[in-house]
Amino acid sequence: MKLFLKKHWWKTLSAILLIYVVVAGLLMDAPRLPILNETIRALYFHVPMWFGMIILLAISMVNAIMYLSSNNTNRDIYSMEFANTGVYLGILGIITGMIWAAFTWGSPWSSDPKQNGAAIGILIYLAYKVLRNSIPDEQRRARVSAVYNIFAFAALVPLLFILPRMTDSLHPGSGGNPGFNAYDLDNRMRMVFYPAVVGWTLFGIWLTSLRIRYRIVKSKFEES
Repeated sequence: MKLFLKKHWWKTLSAILLIYVVVAGLLMDAPRLPILNETIRALYFHVPMWFGMIILLAISMVNAIMYLSSNNTNRDIYSMEFANTGVYLGILGIITGMIWAAFTWGSPWSSDPKQNGAAIGILIYLAYKVLRNSIPDEQRRARVSAVYNIFAFAALVPLLFILPRMTDSLHPGSGGNPGFNAYDLDNRMRMVFYPAVVGWTLFGIWLTSLRIRYRIVKSKFEES
């Protein structure tokens, strides 16, 4: 991971992909579906941001596990910063989802099971940030936070992918509704959707790498 973060090609790729996603997402033809109409273009932003969030939080959890097995301080920094960026992408995902819902469901917040699960998941990770700030001892803070991180990700998965499927939901692919692939994610949208997932994920990793470098420099400065 450390060697990957030092490379530059993937940062360039992220910028190119996001420029393509914004331009193509707004200008390319999209399926004309009842109710959704042009709002389906939000799919290029809302869903890929959530994919990026899940990937970043998974990386955060892996680094938490690696910290518990090695006591390497850098692993704790990696875990914390990937979680921070993941939360930012999650909040952006909720905001873009609310904008989309206002046009398609008639209200930005309909207490949909997936909306509620997403909000609870974000609150769990915001509590992670509060927990870190409440423990003064560095080693104890890192170990407690790592354990909490693991359980937070374990709780996030059912909140987003299991519980909404067990009840009525307005979201595609939940509560008996067909997923996007079943009726409207055609080849035109795939040309933008999949690059968007890669672009937003790499962008999140890019932001995280900057925060990690800042944290490591700050830590060395405080030790000197």
